[in-house]
Order: sequence, then C-alpha cells, then structure tokens
Amino acid sequence: MKEQPNYYAIISAEVRYDKNLTANAKLLYAEITALLNINGECFATNKYFANLYGKSTVTISKWISELVANGYISTHYIYKGGTKEIERRYIRKLKGGIKENFKGGIKENFKDSISLSKDKHINNKGASFKKPTVNDIKEYCLERNNGIDSETFFDFYESKNWLIGKNKMKNWKACIRTWEKRQNKTNNNNTTSHRHKKGGDYGDGKF
Repeated sequence: MKEQPNYYAIISAEVRYDKNLTANAKLLYAEITALLNINGECFATNKYFANLYGKSTVTISKWISELVANGYISTHYIYKGGTKEIERRYIRKLKGGIKENFKGGIKENFKDSISLSKDKHINNKGASFKKPTVNDIKEYCLERNNGIDSETFFDFYESKNWLIGKNKMKNWKACIRTWEKRQNKTNNNNTTSHRHKKGGDYGDGKF
C-alpha cells in the first residue's frame, strides 16, 4: 500500500527547539507525522524519503537514527518468515520519549522508564481514556459539520493533560458536542474557530 500523506505536518515546540536534532531530522519528523495512518503508524521506507528529498538512503537512515536516539520516534520491523529479511518497517511517533503501544503488545524502555500506557491511555480510577489524534478530532468535527477547529481543540486539552477541571476526560466526543452547544450560544458570526473564556473549561458533555 502506498503512503498517502496528510495535507499538513506537525512539528511540536519540543522538536523544533531540540538542539540535539539537525534541521533535516526535524523536517523528516514533520514528514512522518503527515504519513501517520489511523493507527498512528508510518511504514514509508528510507528509499521513499530519499526520493522525496533527493538524498541517499544512508542520509535518511542517519536522520531516522537521530529521531530514535532522542526519543521522538520508534521503529519496529516485520521480517519475512524464517529469514532476517525485512518485509516492512513501522515508524511510530512518540511524545517526550513515551512509547505508544503497538498492536501485538510490543514494549520497550524509554526515557525515565515511563509506563508504556501513560501516553496513549490516561487512566482515571480504572477507566481507560484513549486520547484522540488531531485527525480523529477533525474527522468527527467534519462528520458533525460543527466548524470546530481540530487543532485548537487538541492543543487546548493537550495543554491541560486532558483534564476536565481536576478530573481526567472520559469521552472526547462528548466534550466536542459540549463545545458545539457553547459555540452555538456564544458565536453568532459563523466563525470556524472556537472561542473560549480565558482559563475556562468546556466540560465532558455533562451539564
């Protein structure tokens, strides 16, 4: 299956200002985010990136190694049965060196030995919350045609560690529906961006 990039890429501040990364490694990180599929994985080869940027596969390999060494991505290989020949490589984006779970339960140790589940699942007294991606939010908002900006929603709750007040969020879709209701009440100018009061929190779909 051919990789189909999204229309935008993401370079977080953490990556942009990391002095341990070369500028080209940061650019490659952005390209990887644009190629992430619904499972948060990219399976583009070094040859694909080499052709894209007009570089050698050796150079691409060095950039990949930089990102792995600094905890921004991880790589996982599928080998052809009974051989050491690589059939496919999966690249998964990490945040702050925390491993996001692969299907199949692959697990590795990263910075500060942080728990595997901490980044992908935020636990609240035994309940498991699956944090959405920007694409997840965008697709749901397009489905509901609500005009809410997916990046604004994601960045707002990412900055709050996905908390609703002092509690962990339980249902991000319910939260979006709450934003819709607030937006309908307060916005009469058909703007596509969400406006919220400074320091305000729009809840988890509960009134």
